[in-house]
Amino acid sequence: MLDMKFIRENPEIVKENIKKKFQDQKLPLVDEAIDLDARRRAAIAEADQLRSARNTLSKQVGMLMGQAKKDPAKLQEAEQVKAQVKADANRLAELERQETELESELHKRLLVIPQIIDESVPIGPDDSANVEAERFGEAKTPDFPIPYHTEIMESFDGIDLDAAGRVSGNGFYYLLGDIARLHEAVLAYGRDFMIGKGFTYCIPPFMIHGNVVEGVMSQTDMDGMMYKIEGEDLYLIGTSEHSMIGRFIDQIVPAEKLPQTLTSYSPCFRKEKGAHGIEERGVYRIHQFEKQEMIVVCKPEESRDWYEKLWRYSVELFRSLGIPVRQLECCSGDLADLKVKSCDIEAWSPRQQKYFEVCSCSNLGDAQARRLRIRYKDESGRTQLCHTLNNTCVAPPRMLIAFLENNLQADGTVLIPEVLRPYMGGKEKLVPSKH
Repeated sequence: MLDMKFIRENPEIVKENIKKKFQDQKLPLVDEAIDLDARRRAAIAEADQLRSARNTLSKQVGMLMGQAKKDPAKLQEAEQVKAQVKADANRLAELERQETELESELHKRLLVIPQIIDESVPIGPDDSANVEAERFGEAKTPDFPIPYHTEIMESFDGIDLDAAGRVSGNGFYYLLGDIARLHEAVLAYGRDFMIGKGFTYCIPPFMIHGNVVEGVMSQTDMDGMMYKIEGEDLYLIGTSEHSMIGRFIDQIVPAEKLPQTLTSYSPCFRKEKGAHGIEERGVYRIHQFEKQEMIVVCKPEESRDWYEKLWRYSVELFRSLGIPVRQLECCSGDLADLKVKSCDIEAWSPRQQKYFEVCSCSNLGDAQARRLRIRYKDESGRTQLCHTLNNTCVAPPRMLIAFLENNLQADGTVLIPEVLRPYMGGKEKLVPSKH
């Protein structure tokens, strides 16, 4: 959410940013916001004048009533002043009502005017215009066929989609045996990897209030993702970023405690409404999964450096598991409205002969901090907004797809990289049940 003062002073910059995001339908919102803000400020100014006048008039009534004991004519004058006080009180009540209504309408528009994107973001209408920045590791294709990922899992008796469908419907799964253990091993490895980078491990609440949801994501994302608990002001989180950033709502973080670097575990729940939909086969896009996340709350001047660090941590982690990846810069039209800059880390799929998303790294600038009032005091004692960033550490079972495909051998076994063996009881490979 942008500062209204910035919008008022830089309307053309805000409109140009909207055009860069290919959201021309939002252009009228800028002028509407400026008009609502002007009317709101005028109402506030008039109300302040009336409050100031009320004190003067009240004193005048008291003085006239006192004088009326000696001069009855003063009584009539006092009544006239009383009438003015009453009229002013009625007008003040109307202005306060207007102020509340104007504030509400202004807030609605500010919530959907997008954040100013970083100048380095490539311009394009949708994800087809995202730009590959760099590749890490050799994307190899084995000389034997790679089965679909659920077929690999089934060879280890590691997945039951049919039972999950009967119990919960499409978009759910049972993981079993070595595959379930591998799932947890990857999460534990991701946790310890981030702790090794100096991050504090955290398990957050898995449900949050509506005002926190509004603070961390756009209305469009909220409608397409969040499950609401019926009859309560609670939503299931779609990622631990939601409750982790919410932890700092209405807080002034001591400057010496910045940056806050946190790595959080949570289950994640998503409606997955939209063009992609839910696959009947597979676990690539599902309603429920688990994830290890990276969260940073920092001073504004530090956020660019942290953005670079976060996505590079993802590359380092995936390469340590023998998985080739690439960094893909998200274009302007593919950025959610709260994001200043974002990139995806995509893993190589030998079966599909292409890369697919496994991590998403985002710098949200002060957007979330402004909505949730997350602040700190600078060296001069002035209160400033923090910047917030997030990035996926690991998100199985999607990450397992990349792992299984890239470590599958011709005989159907799956090699366990050395860094993961301590989490797998020392196993060096998984052997299919048919063996």
